[in-house]
Amino acid sequence: MNPNAEFDVIVYGASGYTGRLVAEHLAKRYGVGGAVKWAMAGRSAAKLAEVRDAIGAPKDTPLVVADADDTASLEAMVRRAKAVITTVGPYQLYGDALVAACAAAGTDYLDLCGEVNWMAKVIAAHDATAKKSGARICLSCGFDSIPFEIGVYFCEETAKAKLGAPVARVKGRVRAIKGGLSGGTAASGAATMAAVQKDPSVLPILMNPFSLTPGFQGPEQPAGNQVQHDEDVGADVGPFMMAAINTKNVHRSNFLMGHPYGEDFVYDEMTIVVPGQPTEFTALGQGGPKPGEGPTKEERETGFFDVVFIGLGADGRQVKVSVKGDKDPGYGSTSKMIAESALCLIEDCPTTPGGVWTPGAAMQDKLVKRLEQNAGFTFTVES
Repeated sequence: MNPNAEFDVIVYGASGYTGRLVAEHLAKRYGVGGAVKWAMAGRSAAKLAEVRDAIGAPKDTPLVVADADDTASLEAMVRRAKAVITTVGPYQLYGDALVAACAAAGTDYLDLCGEVNWMAKVIAAHDATAKKSGARICLSCGFDSIPFEIGVYFCEETAKAKLGAPVARVKGRVRAIKGGLSGGTAASGAATMAAVQKDPSVLPILMNPFSLTPGFQGPEQPAGNQVQHDEDVGADVGPFMMAAINTKNVHRSNFLMGHPYGEDFVYDEMTIVVPGQPTEFTALGQGGPKPGEGPTKEERETGFFDVVFIGLGADGRQVKVSVKGDKDPGYGSTSKMIAESALCLIEDCPTTPGGVWTPGAAMQDKLVKRLEQNAGFTFTVES
């Protein structure tokens, strides 16, 4: 963290679809010029001013001009902030210079990345630098993968309290979800597929559950790629499109914390199949939105998610916990997640050392508390 910075948080990409939602959350919850000092950043001062006015932020909301193609402008921006939130993706196309600048300057960095190939590259390239500078580089601070990564943490803490020890097997099951994709998400998926076509060595990184745990390879994990009956939820379960990202972040969390779940930890993620109901996000397979587009305000407000985590003890005993969100997962909830993660990191976790982190491993119970207080999350012990 950069302790003497002018701003607590700069939202980079604030004129884009998701960045605008992040800025809107900060404006509504924290105002401007109050306890939280924040600014909006992007390529165009005029567009930033337009968004500032549209979201009802005060006229004196600070605006910072910076461009992914202008490294000097990024370096100048990160020196002004304790933490930078970036929604400018695909990160493998536009993220390299910013994450490098933050790692070098000791500025905390938070993104919404689900691009595993790029995340592995960031770990290899910047972990040592960030450890030296004190920068906390937090990847995947949105729906991929906070509800799942912090959900497993909450399940394991519950197992310790109720069973007396962590469990080596957790199942993540999506019980209900309603939301849509933005153009940015679609573009990130396309960029990853293009990277595979250009360089086939990317494919094993995407396929290996332990590609984000350098030097550690755990046990074989369930494939989760076909419909099956799950006795623990009393229903059929099928593939979940985000499992390939979330499971890797869960294993990285365990790795970063020193394997509190065990080196033999097994985790999979599937969605409960309800006959007659779609099992995935709406807007899939419908041509998809363009970058800068996404769900309407009504769609965001009426969206939600409900994920159950079942911890299976070696003696046959179980714990069951749930994580629920009150908005469209990818955007309404994600914008609150990343904003509150940034504030949690700088306000509640000053002793977390530098390095490339998952948010759950970096912030643990402090993040659970903040998400419940400020981001519409509900964490429940069900049994």
